[in-house]
Amino acid sequence: MLRIDNDSVDIINSETYKSYIKVLYLPSGCEIKVDFSLYTTSSPSLFFISPNQILSINKHGDESGYFIFYNMDFYCIQIHDEEVACDGLLFNNIHNMPMTVVPKQESAFIDYLFVQMEDEFILKDSSQEEMIRTYLKQIFIKSTRLWKLQHLDGVLAQQHNDLECFRKFTQLVEANYKAKHTVADYADLLAMAPKTLTHKLKRMNLPQPNEIIKSRIILEAKRLLVHTSKSVKEVAYDLGYEDPAYFSRLFFIKTNETPFGFKNKYLSLQNSEEEM
Repeated sequence: MLRIDNDSVDIINSETYKSYIKVLYLPSGCEIKVDFSLYTTSSPSLFFISPNQILSINKHGDESGYFIFYNMDFYCIQIHDEEVACDGLLFNNIHNMPMTVVPKQESAFIDYLFVQMEDEFILKDSSQEEMIRTYLKQIFIKSTRLWKLQHLDGVLAQQHNDLECFRKFTQLVEANYKAKHTVADYADLLAMAPKTLTHKLKRMNLPQPNEIIKSRIILEAKRLLVHTSKSVKEVAYDLGYEDPAYFSRLFFIKTNETPFGFKNKYLSLQNSEEEM
């Protein structure tokens, strides 16, 4: 656990914590970049970052925030899914960046959890690990509740089954997007008709399943293009496309740029920012 301030931003932005699961609690006035999207906090907010996501804190605000990092051995949300039910919502959710705004009436409770965790690291008691895990679980549970209210328009009281279907669908997409590219593929895994899956997401005002699948594929393509030396053809093969031309057409349809054009534009912009 680290405080986010002038002294810690550089190491947080380095490769040091890339392989860890991360939770950030940021005050207002912060700006962070996750993969290819920029987020600005106008009030205290929580961010949940998976190991495969690229995080950069551009501005940390006047007040310090909190940065938690841990590995799956410490707490695996998939194994403990029944406890916190956040997989597919806070983590591994391609539709929404798992940013949870903390309302004023909830901030005292969230502040308390982080302060208690910080105190545990100082105590170094024999039960420290389990206590920290307990506080972490409370953060997940509270954040999941807030996320539902903020991102699904409060429709969930009547649609619990639809939400669970969406969570399972996003989990399956995260696990299979390189091999399975169609709505029918995932409908089969969920033991339902493709139209049923589409209707369940529509009732929650979520994008079409095909849109979610393709968005996950394109996100990974962007990561591979700019963070590895792989060619467009190699990226296509990695993502399960035997025809690189077809993959390039899909990329262009989704981004209005060719894979090669996107890579050159991104790297050129990044180099310009580093020189400033």
